[in-house]
Amino acid sequence: MTKIASLPRTAKTGVKPTVIALHCSGATRSAWRQLERDLGHCFTLIVPDLIGSGGAAHWAGAHAFRLSDEAKNVVRLIDAANGPVHLVGHSYGGAVALQAAIERPTQVASMTLYEPMALHVLKTIGPDGKVALKEITAVAGDISLFVLSGDYNAAAKRFFECWNGEGSWSAMRPEVRDDLVRYIPKVCLEFSAVLNERTPLAAYRRLNFPALLLQGERAPDLTQLVARQLARAMRFASLQTVYGAGHMGPFSHATAVSAMMADWIARAEPRFSRPDEDIKPDIDRAA
Repeated sequence: MTKIASLPRTAKTGVKPTVIALHCSGATRSAWRQLERDLGHCFTLIVPDLIGSGGAAHWAGAHAFRLSDEAKNVVRLIDAANGPVHLVGHSYGGAVALQAAIERPTQVASMTLYEPMALHVLKTIGPDGKVALKEITAVAGDISLFVLSGDYNAAAKRFFECWNGEGSWSAMRPEVRDDLVRYIPKVCLEFSAVLNERTPLAAYRRLNFPALLLQGERAPDLTQLVARQLARAMRFASLQTVYGAGHMGPFSHATAVSAMMADWIARAEPRFSRPDEDIKPDIDRAA
């Protein structure tokens, strides 16, 4: 694995390329501590809080919530950067990163996503996609009903066990459970946004930068369906598997996932001279 700190610097001495990393639902900037260590001093890592998390304000309810609303702050960060940025995202954060890339395609140097929740892509997959879409829509409906009734704890439990398996809720640390319970109303907005997103699959083919799509070996079928469909649609995509990991691989397998991400970003950065390496599209079908 590439040692980021040892990479040679090229032109623009003192100007570091920018990485923008977006966390999953209910998480915070702490989700990317390992990535920050692996990127070292060669990159500027920006980890914004998504709406309703950390220090970010809650959604004001001005209109029906869309992915473009979540991506608005990310787009501002891209516009303010000193050059094309590297986008990183996990789960819902991955869906937001995709939206930002669609809005600023020429200002992205690379993308690295771990199981992005671009659930609208399921509509393009056929029978398996329809089954998965029906199942996740039912989960979203259950969570919304729990939230409407005021049972935030049941809603958070349903959400967490959807991605981590039955019984995983009780194994969480109490303070982590409490944080997710407080966040859970925002999850209803996120499900609505990703399920109703209208970006056509063909739009992802027009993205002209290298994209790494990571999937956990033990992840739910629907997340693997989404990752594979995106990898097929994107012209310069590589689909790789993190063995032993599930949907929360960036937490449970942080060392492995972060190393894969950091290596991809470093090889995609045009300011680093690596004539001996090339990033090529590759779909790992062995998973």
